Amino acid sequence: MDSTRFHNHIESPRLLSGEGTSRIRWVLIFWLFVLSAISYLDRVNISIAGSSLADEYHLSQVRLGWVFSAFLLGYALFQTPGGWLVDRFGPRRVLTVGVVWWGIFTALTASLPTKVWGAVFFFMLVRFLLGAGESIIYPSSNQFVSQWIPTRERGIANGMIFAGVGAGAGIAPTLVSYVMNHYGWRASFWLSALIGMCAGLIWYLIASDKPEQHPFVNSSELALIRESRAAISESSVAGIPSRPEPSLVSKITWRSIITSKSILAVTASYFCFGYVAWIFFSWFYIYLAKVRGMDLKASAFYSTLPPIAIVACSLSGGAINDALTRSFGKRIGRCGVAFVGLLLAAVFLLLGSRAASPAVAGIVLSGGAGALYLSQSSYWSVTADIAGDSAGAASGFMNMGAQFGGALTASLTPAIAQRYGWTSSFLVAAVLSIVGGLAWLLVDPERRLIPIMKVAP
Repeated sequence: MDSTRFHNHIESPRLLSGEGTSRIRWVLIFWLFVLSAISYLDRVNISIAGSSLADEYHLSQVRLGWVFSAFLLGYALFQTPGGWLVDRFGPRRVLTVGVVWWGIFTALTASLPTKVWGAVFFFMLVRFLLGAGESIIYPSSNQFVSQWIPTRERGIANGMIFAGVGAGAGIAPTLVSYVMNHYGWRASFWLSALIGMCAGLIWYLIASDKPEQHPFVNSSELALIRESRAAISESSVAGIPSRPEPSLVSKITWRSIITSKSILAVTASYFCFGYVAWIFFSWFYIYLAKVRGMDLKASAFYSTLPPIAIVACSLSGGAINDALTRSFGKRIGRCGVAFVGLLLAAVFLLLGSRAASPAVAGIVLSGGAGALYLSQSSYWSVTADIAGDSAGAASGFMNMGAQFGGALTASLTPAIAQRYGWTSSFLVAAVLSIVGGLAWLLVDPERRLIPIMKVAP
């Protein structure tokens, strides 16, 4: 968009608040919440429909675990390339293509005829490619946050985006169960695909990569965003010009990303986070039904509790993150919240897995999911803070760790449960949650990655 067109639109009075400042950044953050919810609906619907799918194709729980892991493997392997793509082409186009991609492969999950040889390999391939498409959702959102959201608002912004995780996972049990009961399990995948494609089209129509490119961002909102960018630039690592000369541009290299102590620490912590989170996304519904003996209705009800806790704690964790950061700095606000949240999650996992009552177990374990997500905004806020324009690449590398953790739990959890019992599966998750919390002690949220300076063309 040329500058004349931009300045002809930014003063539109219809889009100003009472204080004369537009709020377009929050409209787009809300739509990222919607896309986040849809992405989780598309990825966890198979955990609800999984029993029906497994019965129809004669798959054991272990083989069903392979299908779960295939998604996470594709999701993990394409995090880093996805981060590079969004840094290169921007979140508007990359995320739109990604949403269409994952809609196609969600629909394909329900396309295989029943009597066919090698069904498990087909499902593994389709879910792998679905994971590859969904890999761009959070690197895209983090690149958007780095460009659009002042640093003091990044906790709550990321909290809102990741509240979509809980919303999507919370909608899935009720929606998928209803559609399965009335139209069959295949229809639940087709509906998920249609919803996603419609939401992706809306994103393409309303979004832009940077606030300067958006026709409805007024001068007051733009000044607020630019003020935060200037403050971050002034606090850059010593030895790098705080305001580069007009003839210079800065670039963060892959080497600086993968050798950063802070990035490696949050990646290791996020591996642990992903392992714990995917117990809830992959196995919680099946655990309640098969292990705790709940019927379909009760399993569906208690399966909505972790997502509700995730929504509440993503939002509250983000707000606490920002409040403590403003009052005490990023080490307390970013790192402290994550450290406490992960340790609390371990406590809930240990207590819930040992509860005698199925209802109490469902409630307490759901509290563990909520405690875990108190830390969620910290991961993404820190990578946006320290990586700047390369937030997509840095957060994609970090998120790769979480998805390898999730892929491991998708297959390892039933294997541990089969050999040692489900209590042992939750014990392993609790130990990893503690390790993930301790890793935050190695993170320095104030030290930005060092860019190299190049002459602009």
